[in-house]
Amino acid sequence: MLALICGLTAACAWAVHDLMVRKIGQDTPILPIMLGVLATGTLALALPTVLIAQWSAMTWPAYGFSGAAGLAYVLGMGGLYRAFSLAPVRLVAPILGAFPMISLGFAALGGAEVSVLEMMAVLAIVGGIAIVALTGHAEDGPMRGRRMGEAILWSLAGTVGFATTFWLAQEGARQGDEMASIAVTRLVALAAVFALVLASGAARRMPVGVGRAVASMGVLDALAISLITFSGRLPNPEYAAISSSLFGVLTILLAWKILNEAVRPAQWLGIITVFTGIAVLSSQG
Repeated sequence: MLALICGLTAACAWAVHDLMVRKIGQDTPILPIMLGVLATGTLALALPTVLIAQWSAMTWPAYGFSGAAGLAYVLGMGGLYRAFSLAPVRLVAPILGAFPMISLGFAALGGAEVSVLEMMAVLAIVGGIAIVALTGHAEDGPMRGRRMGEAILWSLAGTVGFATTFWLAQEGARQGDEMASIAVTRLVALAAVFALVLASGAARRMPVGVGRAVASMGVLDALAISLITFSGRLPNPEYAAISSSLFGVLTILLAWKILNEAVRPAQWLGIITVFTGIAVLSSQG
């Protein structure tokens, strides 16, 4: 149950984060945004790391899993940011929302038993997200050819990156200390993006006017990934990753409420389907 709560809270944080991505990501280079988000999130976690982290509990495997999680997170972030800059939500969200299937797969590989009911619940979650996204209004008009293919590939990269991040981060937390593992993951991700900025020659400064938004995104992102990592020591930690996939649906709800974007009846059906899947997982936890 606690793992589900962590995942749902992370989903809320990521929903607000993604709403901001959609507002500023179209006209702002991706790498500077990622660098700003990771830097701000790392700074926000500095004090908790100093006060809470038990570095003596970290083992070499814990460092390895946490560092690998940081690299995987760069792939997830990059895939999400790039996909949303290329395609409307109705195309990207169903693919990004499919990462719970990979998360349960990792759990099964780790020896966890995955029941038929759990698989049906995950299918309901993913299917509900797909209904919400596919029945929405197109934001950028029709897409054809190379642009659509590129958006799909980046979405798939984001899906694999996030699922892998959650599994590695939780494993790092189990074999070491949660807060120290989070710190290692963030620092590795930050260093990797900074290296990409240097290698690509991209601008290191963000455009004027987006600093506050990026700082807020960084804090929200740090909160979300920290909750997923902390759930690594809870029963059924894969449930945190699964329930966090709600971020796509919640973002649409926020857009409906804040940006006055219409939500069709079929989309409400999808939202109900998603929450039904979460309720089933909760009953199994």
